[in-house]
Amino acid sequence: MKVNVAQLLKEGIGSTRSYEVAEVVDLDTAGDGGGGLVRGEVTLTRTNRGVLAVGTFDTTVRIDCSRCLSQYGCPLQVKVQEEFFPLTDINTGAPLSLPDEPDAFTIDEQHILDLSEAIRQGILLVMPMKPLCREDCAGLCPQCGQNLNEKVCGCSSEIIDPRWAGLASVRVRLKEQEGK
Repeated sequence: MKVNVAQLLKEGIGSTRSYEVAEVVDLDTAGDGGGGLVRGEVTLTRTNRGVLAVGTFDTTVRIDCSRCLSQYGCPLQVKVQEEFFPLTDINTGAPLSLPDEPDAFTIDEQHILDLSEAIRQGILLVMPMKPLCREDCAGLCPQCGQNLNEKVCGCSSEIIDPRWAGLASVRVRLKEQEGK
């Protein structure tokens, strides 16, 4: 998502440009290098220090369900509002000093503004902390690990605390004695 902002940097403060975005971007939200289609609109506004990018983007990321561990497409809407600072002066080509912000977004020497990293960071912020493939996800069987969304396993649903396991064997023997 690269935009040449050389003309915008030559214009006065408050000048704007709007762009429709529909691009495949390397999102890499899961560390697997995966990409995804990002759609939306961004407005670039000239500021006294650089260019302010304000936009809303829609995408779908592949993540694992926190209950059943199956991978699914999670739709997300990302709002970005970041200021980008030029590395060189548009008129003279002289290097410019960056603000004291350690992770400031920059406009490169060719006056190209790249929105990809700002969008990727926005996606990381809006990703659900406990993603669910669906609201009523049944999860995994705690005994055999079967995905209960796919089929029901034959495991006993009775959960026995291992500290009481000795008493469970006594219970079984008492039932056997009653049956005689």
